[in-house]
Amino acid sequence: MKKHIIIVGGGFAGINLIKSLKKDQRFRITLVDVNNYHFFPPLIYQVATSFIQASNISYPFRKLFSNYKNVNFHMGSLLKVDPEHRTIETDTGDLSYDYLVLALGTESNFFGMENVQKNALPMKNIKEALYLRNHMLLNLEEAARNKDPEAVERLQNVVIAGGGPTGVELAGMLAEMGRYIAEKEYPEIKVGHSNLYLIDALPALLSPMSTMAQETAYETLKKLGVKILLNVSVKDYVDNKVMLSDGTSISTQTLIWTSGVVAREVPGIPKESIGRGRRILVDAYNRVEGTQDIYALGDICLQLTDPKFPQGHPQLAQVAIQQGKNLAENLISLADEKTLAPFSYNDEGSMAIISKYNAVVDLPKFSFRGFTAWLTWLFIHIIPLVGFGSKIRLALDWFRLFITNNPSIRLILYPKRSTDKDRQ
Repeated sequence: MKKHIIIVGGGFAGINLIKSLKKDQRFRITLVDVNNYHFFPPLIYQVATSFIQASNISYPFRKLFSNYKNVNFHMGSLLKVDPEHRTIETDTGDLSYDYLVLALGTESNFFGMENVQKNALPMKNIKEALYLRNHMLLNLEEAARNKDPEAVERLQNVVIAGGGPTGVELAGMLAEMGRYIAEKEYPEIKVGHSNLYLIDALPALLSPMSTMAQETAYETLKKLGVKILLNVSVKDYVDNKVMLSDGTSISTQTLIWTSGVVAREVPGIPKESIGRGRRILVDAYNRVEGTQDIYALGDICLQLTDPKFPQGHPQLAQVAIQQGKNLAENLISLADEKTLAPFSYNDEGSMAIISKYNAVVDLPKFSFRGFTAWLTWLFIHIIPLVGFGSKIRLALDWFRLFITNNPSIRLILYPKRSTDKDRQ
C-alpha cells in the first residue's frame, strides 16, 4: 500500500517536498491549496506596482504536476485537522492521510488594531497585490479629476508601514515610478501634492541585515524623496488618517501594511503545540509536537532544536525550501527503515533591492551593494521561479522595463463578474 501524504500549502516548502518525492512510487501525494497556482512571494510587490504581470511569478499546479504520476491536486481551503481519525476537513471535501504536512505559511498581523485590519492594504498574495494595484491607479485617476488640493494630496499620499525588505523594496519601486511615470502620464496633477512615507517602529530600516545594508537603504530612499519615520509605529487608521505613536497623523487613502506576520491558524492542532506568533512547535525532524505523523514546514513552524538558531529560524524562503527537502529525505528514510536526519539551516544570506541598479546583499562572510548586488538580486530571484518560460519572460521583461522606465501594464481590472451595466 502506498503511503498517502497530504500537503496543505503549495508554497516553497510544499513544492520542494513534492519535487523531492515525485519519483518515489511508494508515496501517493495530494497537494491541497486554496489557489490553483504556485506564486513567488518575494516579487509580489512588483505586481502591486504594475511593474510585472502576475503570470510572470505564478504557475498552475496541475501543469506543474502533469508529468508526476504520484501527485494529485485538491483545490480547497483547510477547515480542520482531525488527528484521531487521520483526516482533514476542507471546504470542498474531506481527505484521509498517512502523513500530513502543514505548510500554509503566514498572514498579515495587525496586532489587534481593528481599524487598520479593516482599512489597510496588505500584500501577501496575488489577489491582494492586484487589489492594491487597482486601488492606487484609481486614486491617481480621481486625483487627476479632483480640484480640491487637500483631497488631491490625500489621494496621492502613500504610507507604507514596515521597514523590512518588502517595505523598502516597495518604497523604492513606488518612488522611482512616481519620478519616471506619474509626472509624465498625469499632467493634470500638480507636482508637490504627494508624499511617500515609510514607517518603522525600530531605529533602522532592514533591521535583520548588516549596518551597511541599513545605511544604504536609508540614504538611497531619502534621495528618492521617501519620508522615512523611524522609532514610530501606526496606532490607528480612522477617517483616512494614519495615527502614529508620536501623536502625529498623516492624511492618506492608502496605508500599505507590511509590518508583521502571524502564522495561519490550524484548527485541530493541540493548543500546547502552538508557540509564539501562532507558529506550530515542531521537533528536530519537523514533526508537530504532541501529534503523530503530522509535520509543519516553513513560516508556520517554530523549531527550537537547531543549535545555530535556538530562538527559531527566520521566516524566509530558504528555510522553507531546505525544510521541504529535508523532510522528503526523512520520509524516504522512514520507508527504508533508516535513521532520520535532524534539520539544520544553512544560512545563505539575505538581500533587498532598493532602487534601479542598486541593491544590498548580505552573505554569511561579507556584504556588498550597488550594481553587482542588483544583478545578484535579479539572478537569485529568477532561479527559484517554476517553469522555464516564466524565467525567460521575467528576465526579458525586467531588463526592458529597467532600461525604459516604462511598464505598460497599468490596467485597472476588476476581479469580479461583470453586470449588464458594466458591459455597456
